[in-house]
This record gives sequence, structure tokens and C-alpha cells, in this order.
Amino acid sequence: MTNFTSLRLASLTLAVVAVIGGPWTAAAVTPTGELAAHRAVYELKLAKTTGKGGAVAARGRILYDFTGNVCDGYKLEFRQVSELDNGEGKVTLSDLRSTTWEDGAAKAYQFTSQNYLNQQLIDAVDGRAERRQNVIAVTLSKPKDKKLDLEAAIIFPTEHVRKILDAARDNKSILELPVYDGSESGEKVYNTLTVIGREIGPERVPNDAARDKKELAGMKRWPVTVSYFDKSEKADKAGEQLPVYAISFELYENGISRALLLDYNNFTISGELTTLDIKDTKPCP
Repeated sequence: MTNFTSLRLASLTLAVVAVIGGPWTAAAVTPTGELAAHRAVYELKLAKTTGKGGAVAARGRILYDFTGNVCDGYKLEFRQVSELDNGEGKVTLSDLRSTTWEDGAAKAYQFTSQNYLNQQLIDAVDGRAERRQNVIAVTLSKPKDKKLDLEAAIIFPTEHVRKILDAARDNKSILELPVYDGSESGEKVYNTLTVIGREIGPERVPNDAARDKKELAGMKRWPVTVSYFDKSEKADKAGEQLPVYAISFELYENGISRALLLDYNNFTISGELTTLDIKDTKPCP
């Protein structure tokens, strides 16, 4: 798998976990137990590399715009632009754009994405998934017309975030779930392993755009790491399987994320929350 394929997959996943509102603006309203509508920008840079086929330089930006509620469903508009230098004179520019909508009851999921490499469209995905009694029925129109059935136990991205938050509130440290997000031609399913750390104390004040947000002051947050394993691959003879990638972040109780770290095994990229606009979340009727 190429580095930019991994970046694309992590980008689609990140698009569910995470512009400008100063300390003098009125606090946005988020109903109790609801995910916060917000627009965030993350600046990306290379955190470390193993030197074994990894990047020697990387930079980029993520734009994340999340709205909706449990009654109307959740919409996410996401874009990630990344520049990766392999140290051998090759610099590659990736531009991923995606829009998703997920039913508040996690019964339906719609997704569309376009992936550009050096300003050339290399793939596009368009489809929908519906939860039925015994299966999840997926209908794709891009990259080609296709229908497939997935296991009923599989969950969608926003539902995954909600389950992580439920586990954190219940002081659980481990969560294992299969997730479908429409990535990689719309046919890929991941087994995920989520590790949730202890609640972060108020003495650890954020040093990014979250710092001066009234809506986040005193709100619970947890360190979280989610590892993504290819469900179609088998473990080795020792019963072990390396994740395709892992994402670490601090997750607030309203679904906002900060302090991102994207680990692709041979290199790691950090994402700093540089701008954040928390919007009013429309309550259910």
C-alpha cells in the first residue's frame, strides 16, 4: 500500500472523529448528549520517520465541517491536502475531498469522495449503505455500479465516535468494533481496536485553538488511540496482525478532537488544531 493510499484511508476516518470564534463571542449551544456542530482546521507536519521507506518531509491541512443532530442525521464535509517528500527527489501532492451523511439512528450512511494526486483525479467513490434486519446493504455508483452485503455487526463512523464516548464515560479502556466508512472503492471494512486512557485533568490546558473556547472549558476529554486492521487480511503464524494505520487524539465529550497523531508504521504525522468554530447544534423538535 502506498503512503498516500494510507493517508487517504486515515483522512476518511479522521473525518469523523474532528472557524474562528474568539473569547468574546457567545458560547455555542450543544444539547446534552449531542455531538457539537463545528468547523475545524488542522495543520499537518511530519512528527517522526523510521527511515525505512517513510517520508522525510510532510505538510498539509485538514478542513473539517460537521453539522446535524440525532433527528436529522449528521453531515460531514471534509478536505485534506497533503504534500509528501520521499527524500529521493519525488514530492507528491494529495487532495482528498469527501462528503458524508449518517442517519442519527445509524440505519443509513451516504458517502461521496474524490481523490486527486498531483491535481489529477485518480479515483472517486459514491454510494450508500442501509442497515437491514440481518445485513448492511451497500449500493455503489462509483467507481462502478455494484451491490454488496456486509455483516450486520458492522457500524458507521459517527456511530463509532458515539460508542467510543459511551465507553469513555463508563470508564472502559478497550473497545473492538468493525467499521465501514466507504473508503477504498467503497468495499473496505476495518476491524478497529480503540484504547481509551484516563480522563485528562483540567490542569492540562490545551495550547491550541481549543484553549480559549468557553464551550470546552471544564469539559471532559480523554486520550484515545484507534488502530485500523484490514478485516480481509489474516494474522501471521504468531497470531499477530499489524494495523494499516492508527490515529491518536484527545476526544472531548461533545465529539471535538485535538492533538492528532497519524501513525502509518514507517512515519507519523501530527495535526495541530489551529482554528475552531463551534456552532449552535439544532435541537430535535
